[in-house]
Amino acid sequence: MFATEFTLSDLRTILLEAAGTDENVDLDGDILDLDFQDLGYESLALLETAGRIERTYGISLDEEALSDARTPRLLVDLVNAHLPAARAV
Repeated sequence: MFATEFTLSDLRTILLEAAGTDENVDLDGDILDLDFQDLGYESLALLETAGRIERTYGISLDEEALSDARTPRLLVDLVNAHLPAARAV
């Protein structure tokens, strides 16, 4: 069964599982519009995060679109844009 919505809470959980967190970063704070690099996540950590999202939610994220998703808000929106397509399959 596929999820109907990917939330910031879902992203926080996957980020912590995939790459942990910098001790100076509060993922529970207002992070929606902060750049992932400012949150301490480099490209390798984001690739691992994207892989977990794809496996968990049964979607495929385009690499170019993924590289453009520089903030949690953009990544959540990207994942949610793919969820209806996954349910239709």
